[in-house]
Amino acid sequence: MNQTTTIILADDHSLVRDGIRALLETEVDLQVIGEASNGKEAIALVNEKQPDLLIIDIRMPEMNGIDAVQILNEKQHPVKTIILSMHDSEEYILKSVNAGANGYLLKDTDKTEFIKAIHTVTQGGKYFSGDISNVLVNNLLNPIKETPQTSKKKSFDGHPFDLTNKELRVLELVLSGLTNKQISEKLANSKRTIETHRFNLMRKMEVKNLMDLSKKAQEFKLV
Repeated sequence: MNQTTTIILADDHSLVRDGIRALLETEVDLQVIGEASNGKEAIALVNEKQPDLLIIDIRMPEMNGIDAVQILNEKQHPVKTIILSMHDSEEYILKSVNAGANGYLLKDTDKTEFIKAIHTVTQGGKYFSGDISNVLVNNLLNPIKETPQTSKKKSFDGHPFDLTNKELRVLELVLSGLTNKQISEKLANSKRTIETHRFNLMRKMEVKNLMDLSKKAQEFKLV
């Protein structure tokens, strides 16, 4: 008989936690033993219940998932951790890895891959799905070299758009005239991922076409 893997879920949306719990409890060897709505609660529950695995969202009140994972790793807690997020931005992924996460999954991951990731991580491995693995490989093979110009761009806070580094990179490539397919090949992401980034750029910058996007990017010195 397989040993039961005990799990803590951390997400600030109870419906999300309910859905994940329902999915996991269809597996006889997985047991959810606690739920948290922020990073601080997650750390407290992990210390109290000593689970095998913590599945945690990134963006939560009080303390985000990446900080919680980092604190647990700094304290050398034996719990394994999987970041579960709707964000596939390079910035979030690399921060999660640097914090010590054992895995990173997107919330639209199907059940088969979700269960596979849990088993891989609890058995001592790492699991980063699809596009996320491509981001990590691309970052290792092509590390970003900072120049005074890119450093200035990263630290620039004179715009109200809250763009991630990945979105800024996609913006630069979009305005250079590349298609979604060309950008996806250059950044080692799927075409769907690039389309999502473009949609988010348009939404955050409140523009409806490429011409307005270019004008606003130049106005705020984003490129």
